[in-house]
Amino acid sequence: MAGMVSYRYLGRSGLKITEITYGNWLTHGSQVENDTAKACVRAALDAGITSFDTADVYANTKAETVLGEALKGERRQSLEIFTKVYWPTGPGGANDSGLSRKHILESIDGSLQRLQTDYVDLYQAHRYDESTPLEETMQAFADVVRSGKALYIGVSEWTADQIRAGHALAQDLGIQLISNQPQYSALWRVIEGEVVPTSEELGLSQIVWSPVAQGVLTGKYKPGEAPPAGSRATDEKGGARMIGRFLERPDVLQRVQDLRPVADELDLSLAQLAIAWVLQNRNVAAAIIGASRPEQVTENVKASGVTIPPELLARIDTILGDSVVSDPAETAKNAPPAR
Repeated sequence: MAGMVSYRYLGRSGLKITEITYGNWLTHGSQVENDTAKACVRAALDAGITSFDTADVYANTKAETVLGEALKGERRQSLEIFTKVYWPTGPGGANDSGLSRKHILESIDGSLQRLQTDYVDLYQAHRYDESTPLEETMQAFADVVRSGKALYIGVSEWTADQIRAGHALAQDLGIQLISNQPQYSALWRVIEGEVVPTSEELGLSQIVWSPVAQGVLTGKYKPGEAPPAGSRATDEKGGARMIGRFLERPDVLQRVQDLRPVADELDLSLAQLAIAWVLQNRNVAAAIIGASRPEQVTENVKASGVTIPPELLARIDTILGDSVVSDPAETAKNAPPAR
């Protein structure tokens, strides 16, 4: 699996992951056909990506199934497979969601079966569960690790205080909480004020999703023009609601276009610039990319190993200006309500 993608350590652990990680949130089992999804995974492997991120809720478990099929036959020890638990799966019964002991222990077995593997490298709490005692959740994760079904534990979209509490319990239980998976991009920087400093202190890394801001930072959405046909902004099942907060502001779209000279100076596309930008944060272990075509994977991995000089980072900040969202309160604001 030789390729162009660099590796980084995940948190204060000995686990190395590819700094470009392939994720199948909005594609496998949903937006694209299985043959295309498998071709995208093949392109990722050919480019040197060995880390793959999914979740049981993606396409209501179908994404895990497609990923398992796509990775069949690969040397398991050469892969790092991540999945998550929290959101409803199955028919939506009373215990089909959350981070209760029951849901975690049942969910890991379902994920392993769909992924066709005996273990995952990283098992993540997909959100914080306000309705379940954190002690119950962390004890269940500890049991998953001790049973050999997961090697490490991570979380997703937890606040700094939640990460600190979870980390303390993990230490007491003798397991490693090594990562957080937040949204992060040059336009969405809400983790920088509190989550990143706390994570650096405690030994966690960020595995960030949406480094291209749901596609906005690719430059394909232009001010005063309708979204391109077939793009995420036109797909109600594919994230149109999330991307709307950027598209409803023409100034944001113009500022993205104004980034083109910076990308040209680095010989990068706007998408490659956006991915390279998040990787300049030393607490970021990986940027998750998705793809609906294999060529997108081939292009996006070129962001690996790029160094953006300080003067260009400063110019990016100046260009984006007040279009950047950086309030740490946004993490808690976007959390699901108590079940």
